[in-house]
Amino acid sequence: MAMVTAKLSSPATARLGPVRSAQPARRASLVRVRASGGSYADELVSTAKTVASPGRGILAIDESSATCGKRLASIGLDNTEVNRQAYRQLLLTTAGLGEYISGAIRFEETLYQSTTDGKTFVDVLKDQNIMPGIKVDKGLVPLPGSNNESWCQGLDGLASRCAEYYKQGARFAKWRTVVSIPCGPTALAVKEAAWGLARYAAIAQDNGLVPIVEPEILLDGDHGIERTLEVAEKVWSEVFFYLAQNNVLFEGILLKPSMVTPGAEHKEKASPEAIAQNTLTMLRRRVPPAVPGIMFLSGGQSELEATMNLNAMNQSANPWHVSFSYARALQNSVLKTWQGQPENIEAAQKALLVRAKANSLAQLGSYTGEGESDEAKKGMFQKGYTY
Repeated sequence: MAMVTAKLSSPATARLGPVRSAQPARRASLVRVRASGGSYADELVSTAKTVASPGRGILAIDESSATCGKRLASIGLDNTEVNRQAYRQLLLTTAGLGEYISGAIRFEETLYQSTTDGKTFVDVLKDQNIMPGIKVDKGLVPLPGSNNESWCQGLDGLASRCAEYYKQGARFAKWRTVVSIPCGPTALAVKEAAWGLARYAAIAQDNGLVPIVEPEILLDGDHGIERTLEVAEKVWSEVFFYLAQNNVLFEGILLKPSMVTPGAEHKEKASPEAIAQNTLTMLRRRVPPAVPGIMFLSGGQSELEATMNLNAMNQSANPWHVSFSYARALQNSVLKTWQGQPENIEAAQKALLVRAKANSLAQLGSYTGEGESDEAKKGMFQKGYTY
């Protein structure tokens, strides 16, 4: 009888050594499995290409009601649905926004809201050729067995939610999980983040939504840029391994990575050129060219930093559309201009167009930084920031 080595399930059983097989070893069979998306495949590819169109990026306004409340509180407004609706209406009804913005990620509340004139926000976006998107995760909770790390919940009921969001007009989705360098990251946290993102992506595609894949590597920490690069490569390696295992259609996804920067508390800042070099190195090593778009998060960078770093990454040709999916880095100046006053709406919308145009130019590699305000240069990093 032939001696074979068994693949054992735990370190304890691994010490037992070889075991005798009662039957001859069988060669594993390969089963052909279709990619996720099914009948939606062509639409997914088309949607992803539309979002990843030249000179355009994503406006992220998917903050939870609690987080939106913090933004409103910064200008002295109460966290009410009326105030949240008014702010989102200001953003989404900005004339000319579609020239620079290809997609808008919303929180569930906003997906069902309308303007004060009764026009749905979905139709407002469609009229400007902006793809409606939706945040589908249910937030971060502590990960048992880890080093004070988190995991993202929301897979339960995700298929039915995605199907409903599609009916409501959404065409892409977002799921955000985080990785903390000061906390390790542990192998458990990285694997959990990658597996959760892959399951979400497959489910979203199966229901007609292009998934934005976002494992945010937090800026927290005093580590150097080399450590960020090392962790980013590990995280994205795991993510694409599990995306492939879940038969996700790469041509029908978008990525929302962190830029490769030093930790926010590192003693030396990196130049836009160094950030671009390290970030593009990571992407070229880990991201297949079949992926249509890389839509960076700003992660607490100042408005100016986020734009300059994006511009540096577009100084030479890339195999993917390299663009932005910014929240604070598009909204900070807008909020401070608006101050909750109706008479400031026009000025606030102009402030949004200024930031959107700047990042549009950065996507094209043509941003110069001339005429930027002092407000745009202020950093927005908050240690332990939560959405």
